[in-house]
Amino acid sequence: MTGSAGDERRPAGSLPGLLTAAAVDALRAAGGRAGGVYLCSRSRGRVMRLAVLAGLPGPLFRPWWRVHVDRPFPVVDVHRTGVPVVLANATEAMRRYPQLAAGLPFQFGSLYVPVAAGGRSFGVLIVLRAAVSDGVEVMAEREGLARVADALAAALLRLEAAGRTVTWDAEPVCVRPPAAGPAPGRVGRFSWDPASDTVVADERARALFGLPPGDLPGTLDALARAVDPTDAHRLPGLLHETARGSPPPLPIEVRTTEGGLRLLELWAAAEGESGSVTGVLLDPGAGALADGAADLLPEGVFCVDRLGLIVYANSRAAHFLGVDHAELAGRPLWEAVPWLNQPALDEHLRAALLSPEPVHFHVRRPADGPRVFEGDWLSLSVYPGPDLLTCTAVPANRVPPDAAPDPVDTEVPAPEEAASSAPLYRPIVLAIALTEAVTARQVSAVVMQELLPAFGGRRLAIYLLQERHLYLAWESGFPEGFLAPFEGVGLDTRLPGVETLTTGRPLFFDSMQQLAAAYPGIELDATEGARAFLPLIASGRPVGSCILGFDGPRSFSQEERTVLTALAGLIAHAMEKAQRYDTEAALARGLQQALLPRRLSQHARVETAGRYLPGTEGMDVGGDWYDVVEAGDGLALVIGDVQGHGVQAAATMGQLRSAVRAFALGDHPPQEVMSGTNHLLIDLDAGQFASCCYVRLDPATGRARAARAGHLPPLLRLPDGRTTAVELPGGVVLGVDPRARYPVTELRLEPGAILALYTDGLVERPGHDIDDGIAALRTALSAADGSGGRSLGEVADRLTASARQAADRADDIALLLATLPDALEDHVGRA
Repeated sequence: MTGSAGDERRPAGSLPGLLTAAAVDALRAAGGRAGGVYLCSRSRGRVMRLAVLAGLPGPLFRPWWRVHVDRPFPVVDVHRTGVPVVLANATEAMRRYPQLAAGLPFQFGSLYVPVAAGGRSFGVLIVLRAAVSDGVEVMAEREGLARVADALAAALLRLEAAGRTVTWDAEPVCVRPPAAGPAPGRVGRFSWDPASDTVVADERARALFGLPPGDLPGTLDALARAVDPTDAHRLPGLLHETARGSPPPLPIEVRTTEGGLRLLELWAAAEGESGSVTGVLLDPGAGALADGAADLLPEGVFCVDRLGLIVYANSRAAHFLGVDHAELAGRPLWEAVPWLNQPALDEHLRAALLSPEPVHFHVRRPADGPRVFEGDWLSLSVYPGPDLLTCTAVPANRVPPDAAPDPVDTEVPAPEEAASSAPLYRPIVLAIALTEAVTARQVSAVVMQELLPAFGGRRLAIYLLQERHLYLAWESGFPEGFLAPFEGVGLDTRLPGVETLTTGRPLFFDSMQQLAAAYPGIELDATEGARAFLPLIASGRPVGSCILGFDGPRSFSQEERTVLTALAGLIAHAMEKAQRYDTEAALARGLQQALLPRRLSQHARVETAGRYLPGTEGMDVGGDWYDVVEAGDGLALVIGDVQGHGVQAAATMGQLRSAVRAFALGDHPPQEVMSGTNHLLIDLDAGQFASCCYVRLDPATGRARAARAGHLPPLLRLPDGRTTAVELPGGVVLGVDPRARYPVTELRLEPGAILALYTDGLVERPGHDIDDGIAALRTALSAADGSGGRSLGEVADRLTASARQAADRADDIALLLATLPDALEDHVGRA
């Protein structure tokens, strides 16, 4: 898809087909070697999932298959704000997104553009490419990528309009990128047009099918007869499914009538459901001449494509890897050589796939494997190319000087030193994420989002120690009610979650049977699975315990045990800090609540309603306040917001509220109230400033006089529903300029009208213009009927309803409403 006019006429197609075509087009448009598409998850609204991964093997990038929408990652920011992100190189990535850079600490650049149309954000299109000095160098590529994203969004919008679901909850579809150069000799291409049932194949494809030169297959039936009878019956079905936009998982193994193994890849052309199907046929075997020449080399040589499939291996490579040569070509590396499936190797292969520099490292062969050379260590080198990774393998005691990792120091590092270079990204990423978590709930959420996916876990429980008993702080994935009997268990109870804390030793159980044998009679939540119990100990003080659950049996390597134990220490320190914060925050919130009015001053002719919502993010409470004060024969309506957060902001708020209240009780004019409060804040030398809006209302006439100090404009809803922002000239915020003047504006409040004063937390959202938030509040106030049987308190609840439901509200919210009821006898006495 290129964004041309023809895209608008394209039929909806299937979701996997559209995403796959877009990912391949994105790589062409942005000059990338890898990329993909993230979509929102249906089952978990706060998760984005990788739907398509092009040019990279899925197993190596499992930690990035899903991203929670509250994590600081570029995919999340682009989805939320709709603004593209360009990370030119690793330095820029570390500056802006340290968690991403810590997880993928390699030299590459990346581009992220939103997939959005019609006010609907579907997901994000990403491309990974070579690093450049700054983002200006890739502006043309970003524009091309944006055109692909726009075309994809338009297609997804049509798909949704046709009643199809545009979300993703499965594993990502992995596809190969477009070839960087001419196809090699053992790769052939063919196409099939379903409408005419015509098959066209190039000479290489005909040769790989075992057909004579120039002999075209012609039809699908003829093509099916060119493969082994055991595969002939399923080939037409695979092509028909692909034509409908659902290509099968890659690669497909087929054999010719002569028994030769071929790997087949299929995808639909970008013209939708009725378009043609393109196929690529690969011979994973090697030519006899090349194979014989490579076998003369002292090194083992094998090649892996960008999806991890072994496309070539000489006999020496099979010898050193300890596997049968026939078991290598045509199989994924981790399947053909299972003992290579280890975190250290994964990290090196990621480096080779994402950066252009060769990678050199050592890997230890399993002790129970065949003894094919002296010693247990192999020295591996990976040389990245646009389409293939070429790998060499030799025993560690046979590395030639010119192959040493450091060209200056030719001494080969000892195997023990090489083994110590285990991947550190899990502790680093978790440590960075934990620095942003301040409450116990946030710490637990980070563990669930960052730790579980990295190790393939599905269940998490975190218990915290209080007065020598363990209480559940977080659970995820366990059957409902299963953990209830363990709530409040004492430290003398024989349970693994208790003993891991009292002994300070982590406990690992490879199966549920092993757990049941160690703790006879213990209640189990599943018959299959594995469990890890980690002690949470910070600075020698017990904090609690962490339980990780896995759906199937698994063994924990020594490296995994070490990493998990280290991570438990990080979690314990973060949880200890969070407990201190929770205590301090509770005290601060208590102070703040004590400073807010318990009841509003009442007047027989005025109805008022106030609402205060504390923020749910960040370390401290805020300084928002509102008040209603008797002022002569009228009322003073006040709202304010002290800059900053914390106990200091709350204390300053209390002092300002008292000052404004004192001036109001003396019935001073609004400009004197503002000036006097301004001087008080400057004299306090608190190093803070505050915004404020003060309205002196005469209930008998509806006449109001208002002054504003850097605060947002009030809203006035007229009895007929029309709502406007009251333009008050105002002055600068309080606490800045001792000579500041605060002009007064007169307005009239008609019976049935509603005056709304509010703080910025109600209308401000990250990535959005505050004017848009004010407009949305104005619309909501206009739609709220304050005179048709609904009390003013109900109107206030409606205006703050969406804010109450937000789990990530960054700022406090204060709202004050006032009205002169048009039927006073129905409203007297309401608060």
